[in-house]
Amino acid sequence: MSGRKLNRILVTGGAGFLGSHLCERLLADDCEVICFDNLLTGRMDNIQPLLGHPQFSFEHYDVTNYLYVAGDLDAVLHFASPASPADFERLPIQILKVGSIGTHRALGLAKAKNARFLTASTSECYGDPEVNPQPETYWGRVNPIGIRGVYDEAKRFAEAMTMAYHRHHGVDVRIVRIFNTFGPRMQLHDGRAIPNFMTQAIRGEPITVFGDGGQTRSFCYVDDLIEGILRLLRSNYVGPVNIGNPQEMSLLEMAQAIIRIADSPSEIVYRGLPPDDPKVRRPDITLARRVLSWEPRVPVEDGLRRTYDWFRAALEAELAAR
Repeated sequence: MSGRKLNRILVTGGAGFLGSHLCERLLADDCEVICFDNLLTGRMDNIQPLLGHPQFSFEHYDVTNYLYVAGDLDAVLHFASPASPADFERLPIQILKVGSIGTHRALGLAKAKNARFLTASTSECYGDPEVNPQPETYWGRVNPIGIRGVYDEAKRFAEAMTMAYHRHHGVDVRIVRIFNTFGPRMQLHDGRAIPNFMTQAIRGEPITVFGDGGQTRSFCYVDDLIEGILRLLRSNYVGPVNIGNPQEMSLLEMAQAIIRIADSPSEIVYRGLPPDDPKVRRPDITLARRVLSWEPRVPVEDGLRRTYDWFRAALEAELAAR
């Protein structure tokens, strides 16, 4: 682990699902946290409990604009980006801009402040892989002009830009490739499997599974993911690191698990598979185990129960607000 102390940290996209959990954990670690978010997909509710904290500040800001932070800065954590498949069609230009221009701005700030830089990349860099599980050495199989390409290529470009700043300007960088993650504060209606299944099961509606449900994912509970990210941030390792759960399960198995946890009368219905939908997705976490001494600890079923409780309360609040 690196001996450098990281006390004052900027989190872009800090009001999002992962960003808000990251801000919360950094504050618990006695860091000063500056949160930037334009609230395109982030929510003030996610950071509401943090707003009175003396070491937390929030600025409503689009990171594709010029970035400025007064005073010293020890680290920049770049988590700004829409990430839901529903956003790929709804917000394609914004995704490409935050992955390219936003990453450039954030790296420029890190360079100016001599700060460590960590970018949130994704398992989507591997596309529809021909290798399973996917190690960091696999270059991926991505359709650059498909619907998913706006997100896949934005993140691949962000990785390339990050390494260019490291090699050319000497910026101290980290890259985390995040695999499917779930937990409280996910968007209720963002189109991903677990939010869809949860809301449908709680309401007793048919649960929509695309294809035959045989395509696999590897689901990691958010607390485990945040632990892995912070271990990477505080390590000496430069280069992409997979953080995710190597336990592979099919989407049909996930739907059935959520029906069981919710004790729901929902039935499963099948719809056509979206274009370029990956058939398999499973991280090889050999590197994370070796350099970070990290692996997930929370069993998927336990994480789903915690997530179900949050979704049920959030849906009740949404209904009451109508």
